[in-house]
Amino acid sequence: MDGTRLELVCPAGNLPSLKQAVDAGADAVYIGFRDATNARHFAGLNFDADTMARGIDYAHRHSRKVFLALNTYPQPAGWPQWQRAVDRAAALQVDALIAADMGVLDYASERWPDLRLHLSVQASATNAAAIAFYHEQFNIQRVVIPRVLSLRQVARLVNNSPVAIEVFGFGSLCVMVEGRCLLSSYATGDSPNTYGACSPAKDVEWREINGHLETRLGGILIDRHGPGEQAGYPTLCKGRFQAGGHTFYALEEPTSLNTLELLPQLLAAGVQAIKLEGRQRSPAYIGRVTRVWRAALDALHRDPERFRPDDRWLAELGRVAEGAQTTLGAYHRPWQ
Repeated sequence: MDGTRLELVCPAGNLPSLKQAVDAGADAVYIGFRDATNARHFAGLNFDADTMARGIDYAHRHSRKVFLALNTYPQPAGWPQWQRAVDRAAALQVDALIAADMGVLDYASERWPDLRLHLSVQASATNAAAIAFYHEQFNIQRVVIPRVLSLRQVARLVNNSPVAIEVFGFGSLCVMVEGRCLLSSYATGDSPNTYGACSPAKDVEWREINGHLETRLGGILIDRHGPGEQAGYPTLCKGRFQAGGHTFYALEEPTSLNTLELLPQLLAAGVQAIKLEGRQRSPAYIGRVTRVWRAALDALHRDPERFRPDDRWLAELGRVAEGAQTTLGAYHRPWQ
């Protein structure tokens, strides 16, 4: 990127989603293998060798890039699987490998020195010293920063980072320090950082009881929804619980990050890429969200000083947002 444009990085959990993202205007698409090496290891998602090769070919024929998320933390017994995943990524000629574990980064940088490395948000690098360490030791070229920094902190980080900065622009939020969540492991025995999925589908239950819809994870009641009430995918951090004599979203409300109105500030700060969350989402969702963000970024690049989010874009994103509501999240913390 030339520093005057924001690269649009879009999710794809399968080949139809990848094609939707490319056709709708993504500059790059990020994907994962169909195993525990990536942090969206859900049944029916991700790519085998054939579909990944076809997806990469499709993207490259349209002059788009493909990043591979290999961003979970291998345990000792599984280490060879992560090595093989790095080797497969290099053989498939992905445009970048997104990784978090230092062992994976070390293996990739030593075995495949020409393979471009991006530091995953799972690494939770939030300061310039940490980013410099990963750059010096493993030659990372970009870092995806966690959704916990204010806009002012992001700008300061960009000014002091030795590599390009990528930020999340739209999608689900994480209340935990990213890459360090243990809630799913507590409920199911599977950590999203090793198994690869927050709220594994095999542990999710939906029950209709007395006209209400109950959602459970690992047998734990997460939420109870009334008739007509929207029910999202159950995660422990976004469930309703009894605390202090009240029943409410005790940890985090189900809502989506939406930074459309901050795009001029993010561009001026020197951010180089906007990442959309949602590899677990449907192809239709990917297409709709990508088209909105492509239109917004094109408008931004035409006239940054006069950019304003179109009401139609906001309405479209609101319809697909988690909990049908959006937030600026940590970006809007003027005191930081």
